[in-house]
Amino acid sequence: MKHWIGKFGNALRGLRSGAAGQSSFAVHIPTAVMVLVLAWLLRCQVWQWCVLGLCIAMVLSLELMNSAVENLARGLCGEHNEQVGKALDIAGASVLVASIAAALIGTAIFGQQAFALYVN
Repeated sequence: MKHWIGKFGNALRGLRSGAAGQSSFAVHIPTAVMVLVLAWLLRCQVWQWCVLGLCIAMVLSLELMNSAVENLARGLCGEHNEQVGKALDIAGASVLVASIAAALIGTAIFGQQAFALYVN
């Protein structure tokens, strides 16, 4: 049991390390809160909450992975390296793709809910 508790402790430390000092979390966290508030105001259904939660988790998880790649790159390569730069760009692109997908999914869900509330 202690083994698992240690793993959770490591993961929480990683969460703090990954989010600390990352300006993108200053955008993602307030956006996630706004999404949750809007879902509540629009009286989203359970399945919609689940999809929105998965979108939020996907974006935040990829942002943490991007932070991990950035930290690893800094630790392994102090000087400019084209391959490392390319890896950092790809990691950043994964966050961008997830964010665009989440925004499109959220727009579809909120648009449908707003229309349903307006019609009724």
